[in-house]
Amino acid sequence: MKVCLVASSGGHLRELEFVKYLDMENAEYFLITEKVAGMKARGYGRVYYVEQINRKEKGAWAKFLRLIVAGNKILRKEKPDYYISTGAFISIPILILGKLRGKKIIFAESFARVEDGSLSGKIAYRFSDLFIVYWKNLLKVYPRAIYVDPFGGQDDFRNGGDSEVFI
Repeated sequence: MKVCLVASSGGHLRELEFVKYLDMENAEYFLITEKVAGMKARGYGRVYYVEQINRKEKGAWAKFLRLIVAGNKILRKEKPDYYISTGAFISIPILILGKLRGKKIIFAESFARVEDGSLSGKIAYRFSDLFIVYWKNLLKVYPRAIYVDPFGGQDDFRNGGDSEVFI
């Protein structure tokens, strides 16, 4: 099984570290993240760096289109079975390309999102096969999400009474 990890640099990338705790010992991982001066992503298998994108900057949509082309090239080469992301903007075209390929999409909303969802989360929620939130009140924003207690309480993996998730 091959897994594509995708996240922007900084906190979103740091949050992807939860993947190390999943029971997927036979999985092969690779990472797509933003190229940021002085940053090296380690421990994620092969790493592909793409242009950093801020959706509010001038030219963001041109960068977005270039990311689609670059992402498509990477995904044709790697052929992942699953896609896991914590956001932000760079993840959306990669996740959409994965969904168009009929693959499973897993998105974890940012731990920093306590009251409202992020833009990337609201987009990814529409087509994710598994959507994870770390705060119970986000279940109002994302009703079919899975709540995971980040502090290891007894409410791990709950959404409206269901305790098993099959993707």
